[in-house]
Amino acid sequence: MYWWENNSLNCFTKKYFFMGENQSAKNKELTERIKDEKIDKPKGPIRFQIQLNEEQKTAKEKILNNAITILSGKAGSGKTLLACQVALDLLFKKSIHKIIITRPTVSKEEIGFLPGDLREKMEPWMQPVYANFYQLYNKEKIDKILENGQVEIVPLAFMRGRTFLDSFIIVDEAQNCTNEQMEMITSRLGLRSKMVVCGDTQQVDLKYKGESGFKFLISASKKIKDMDSYTLLTNHRHPVVDGLLEAYEEFYETISYPSGSIKNGK
Repeated sequence: MYWWENNSLNCFTKKYFFMGENQSAKNKELTERIKDEKIDKPKGPIRFQIQLNEEQKTAKEKILNNAITILSGKAGSGKTLLACQVALDLLFKKSIHKIIITRPTVSKEEIGFLPGDLREKMEPWMQPVYANFYQLYNKEKIDKILENGQVEIVPLAFMRGRTFLDSFIIVDEAQNCTNEQMEMITSRLGLRSKMVVCGDTQQVDLKYKGESGFKFLISASKKIKDMDSYTLLTNHRHPVVDGLLEAYEEFYETISYPSGSIKNGK
């Protein structure tokens, strides 16, 4: 006869023996899970398909050393690509659990009229971000993190009330966020998380340019601890883009805009 079949043992003793057995099993399971995570954690640097240039490396250091970093720069300066690179780097190293992506749908448009679920509705706006992921790393790995939910798309309208823990938040095309939207977005940042806000003051698509909250955020970053900003200058597109952007900037300076609709928020 086994000892636990002995009726002389009281129920209290039997109950806590088996509870101890169950607890030991749980602890063992947790230990094995931690071991697996340590094994899965890469030992060396992540090998990306695109290497960062010197100014991007400097900007990456700012991102790693601050809670919120604002990346500004003209079209083609690699703002979003850099944000995606840092996000993937931290995700693959298991420093974060999830990548959060948000992007205004231009001029505060509603997306309800588009067919499909939330991901499908946001697909046209998210394609530039996805394209950067695929440029940076192999398709199989990117497909896997998209399928298992490690990349979450959160439209601005669904941000309110959320707190993002252990996450890397990318706010793309942030020059098209109003001051109110920018305040709401940045205040979603939770513990052990980072946020990169990407924008270009020359590409404000809001009806009233002065509503953009991007410039204020840049100025605020100079006064607030754990916030910083960096302007990327190198053009990663065709060399002709530099000349075109300068020509358009000169052209816009000659145009008179109605009151409240000031070009670039000036």
